[in-house]
Amino acid sequence: MDIDDTEDDLTTRTGFRFHVRRARPRDEAVIAEFFTHVTPEDLRFRFMSGMKTVSHDRLVEMTRVNDPGVVNFLAFSPSDTLLAVAMLASGEDKKRGEVALSIREDSKHKGISWEILAHICRYAKRHGFDSVESLESRANHATIELERDMAFRVADFTDDPTMVVLRRDLKAPSLPDSAEIARAHN
Repeated sequence: MDIDDTEDDLTTRTGFRFHVRRARPRDEAVIAEFFTHVTPEDLRFRFMSGMKTVSHDRLVEMTRVNDPGVVNFLAFSPSDTLLAVAMLASGEDKKRGEVALSIREDSKHKGISWEILAHICRYAKRHGFDSVESLESRANHATIELERDMAFRVADFTDDPTMVVLRRDLKAPSLPDSAEIARAHN
């Protein structure tokens, strides 16, 4: 995937500003430290396992820049605190992307997850993806609600009844932005 357009300065509907860029090999330590601020439940939801810490090998995967099928996005506060880590992975055809996201416990409820997910969807659309999807535990109510609000559609995951697939069609004529969704919820 082309890395030239991964960076952006984003603002949530609450006015919180942050910077998004692609992960780099030198980010391994800051990503490791970030995951110490993610709840055990959120780690379980993100990695679909009961891991208590993120392994060195997994951190290396997150900072690899020469994998054409994966882009890892990092969201930083104005004071350079890592707030969120997100991944967009695709097959060779790059028609369908899979997204996964983790956010610091103390950074929730600021609109960061919304904006970084919207950023990834825009990135995927610019790169010709037809859809973006995520695999979620049915117990991950907050993420499922967020993605449904962002025009993701829920489908059963046939391999595991405890999971669902949420898919957003990027070829749809109009996708709601954060301002439209905010108006709909007020």
